[in-house]
Amino acid sequence: MPPDPLETSSMPNDSLSGRPVPRRLRVAGAIAAAVALSVVVAGTISRASQTKEAQQWSDGAAIPTVHLVTVSGSKDGEPLVLPATMQAWVGSRLFARVPGYVRSWQHDIGAHVAAGTALGVIDTPELDQQIVAARAQLAMSAASEKLARSTAARWNDLLADRSVSRQEADEKNGDLATKTAAVDAAKANLGQLMAMKSFAVIRAPFAGVLTARNADIGDLVGPNASNPRPIFAVAQTGRMRIYANVPQSYSAHMQPGLKAVLVVPDYPGRTFTAEIIGNSGAINSQTGNLQVQLAADNADGALKPGGFAQVRFALPARGDVVEVPSSTLIFRGTSPQVATVDAAGRIHMRPLILGRDLGRVVEVLSGLHSGDRIVDNPPDSLAERDVVKVGAPGNA
Repeated sequence: MPPDPLETSSMPNDSLSGRPVPRRLRVAGAIAAAVALSVVVAGTISRASQTKEAQQWSDGAAIPTVHLVTVSGSKDGEPLVLPATMQAWVGSRLFARVPGYVRSWQHDIGAHVAAGTALGVIDTPELDQQIVAARAQLAMSAASEKLARSTAARWNDLLADRSVSRQEADEKNGDLATKTAAVDAAKANLGQLMAMKSFAVIRAPFAGVLTARNADIGDLVGPNASNPRPIFAVAQTGRMRIYANVPQSYSAHMQPGLKAVLVVPDYPGRTFTAEIIGNSGAINSQTGNLQVQLAADNADGALKPGGFAQVRFALPARGDVVEVPSSTLIFRGTSPQVATVDAAGRIHMRPLILGRDLGRVVEVLSGLHSGDRIVDNPPDSLAERDVVKVGAPGNA
């Protein structure tokens, strides 16, 4: 049967064989081409999506995650602990006022002595000879004054009889006045030397404890010694003076009557009560501190003059003082800072004025308020207006 002319005419010829291509093959080729195109398009879209996701992940990974902590107010009754020095209520160092050699000493360190007790005696050979000379000078002046007095009396009698002139009588009376003044000067000189001689016996100026003896028998003492130093030291230790340097930020609390607790390393676990009795009234420009003086009873002698102590003040909490963890501080430039995060996730640096370092936390006097949220453990690269992500919240 001859081929259908319509079917033959609609089928393209094979370019190689000259035979027509069947219609079903043509449809299958078109479908395969469509499938291949869809695969290519799907792959391109998938790769674009993956690239975008990777870029988004990379951008997200580049934004640091920070954790915030809450700023807390200063705790009530937070103690102020400061180093302090102890001094005797009254203390005196006794120097030799006269040159000489130590003849003897009657009391040694640790002795309790009464006021006026002789502590040591000094031999003063040079002073003794000066006293002998002064006594001789006084005797000579007294003899001259006696002669001048009798002479003036006779000339005054002769003047009454008009046997001598007024000029001659005045001369004799003037000589008497000169001789009398010489006697007074000789007495004063002898009195001064005798007063110096009284210093040859060194006496306790008040009742107390002998805390030092720096000379032995035969030692040269006095102003002429090559290295003058106190021979004895006496202290009243029944009551002690305590001195502490308080930072200016706490100076307003340092008023007379404020109680404090005293701790000394000599007696672990034991505390002593002290009370402020005054302060210097001025801030030291070099240290920024106020010197405070306290008094403490010491009936049993446990506190030692010159010793070290710690004084603890229980101060009321200040409403304007807050505390932040030490791990939040950033030290750059001239002042410490902390980092805060705004609603848009951007970093803002706040400069601070710090107070006491309490170890785990630090007091902030200015720059923050209670309830503020700040970055904990900020990375070194963190800078102003950096974009960050906020992680799980913490609490100070």
